[in-house]
Amino acid sequence: MNEQRFLKACRREPVRPTPVWFMRQAGRYLPQYRRVRERLSLWEILERPELCAEITVQPVELLGVDAAILFSDISVAFRALGVAFELREQLGPVPSRPVRTAADVDRLRPVRLEETLALVGESARLAARALRVPLIGFAGGPFTLASYLVEGGPSRRYLHTKALMYSDPGLWRALMERLARVSAALLAEQVRCGARAVQVFDSWAGALSREDFEEFVAPHLRWLFGQLASAEVPTIYFAVETGGYLESLASLGASVVGVDWRVPLDQAWRRLGFGVGIQGNLDPAALLAPRELLARRATAVLEQAAGRPGHIFNLGHGVPPEADPQQVRFLVELVRETTSRGEPAAPKRPPHPPQGKEQ
Repeated sequence: MNEQRFLKACRREPVRPTPVWFMRQAGRYLPQYRRVRERLSLWEILERPELCAEITVQPVELLGVDAAILFSDISVAFRALGVAFELREQLGPVPSRPVRTAADVDRLRPVRLEETLALVGESARLAARALRVPLIGFAGGPFTLASYLVEGGPSRRYLHTKALMYSDPGLWRALMERLARVSAALLAEQVRCGARAVQVFDSWAGALSREDFEEFVAPHLRWLFGQLASAEVPTIYFAVETGGYLESLASLGASVVGVDWRVPLDQAWRRLGFGVGIQGNLDPAALLAPRELLARRATAVLEQAAGRPGHIFNLGHGVPPEADPQQVRFLVELVRETTSRGEPAAPKRPPHPPQGKEQ
């Protein structure tokens, strides 16, 4: 039943209760994960499929969510392309040299693609075998991957990235095509190894105007989702701060569009059109609030969804490292109890999760 809830919602079929899972539900807020990170770096974990699978499964058992997201990182695409980089805490991948010239782009060749696919695929296979809910595979969106490469790491203004787009559209297209091909290969391998849905994380696409997104990014995303069509699994697209051009996201070919908390969910869905599913969109900071406020904000999201088929409850971004796992579990129980009754109404008293020690 858990499996059917999530997949049915992705297909916009009626389902009750509303399925729920969280981006970054396997990560730094969990004591189990922090203990692993005390002895291993992120890449040391990613090179151990058995451990990746174990970390993927942990939050499903702890929280009771309706789907699992494969524990991985968008930087596996860089490894596949032979890019030398360093993974830094709070910053993400930092390439040893930026990619800004034709020669730089030409060096991006899938020299380690098969090795990378083998690692990611084995992690997905082991996780899917252990799970009682669907596994979601994921990869980075081409723009987000490109911005890390061109900027030489994370950025706030993306000046180098936009300058490349504007000054040399042909080179930009070549870069995006290479990155889209790698993301497509990674996602297809995860599906082959057991993922029942996939999500493209394009976190930095909100840095663009609607015009720039449609001209320089959307064609590559349409190609990417087109490549996945034959896999016949639901696809999800997520980017942050895209409230200025939600309408453009509906035409990418994804089954579901994830939205952040900056636009109310009902408004976002109307702008996307009800021909796509929607995922979101509670502000992650609400997990750090008192439970009464958390319950009120979560119920508001459910009320905005109005029981319409196609809603998957999630945060508007990832679970913050400061979150209490019991608070996250409380949210899962609240969503499930509220939507089991039909159209949500504010509960008189927030439900409490079962007491006891974490497993």
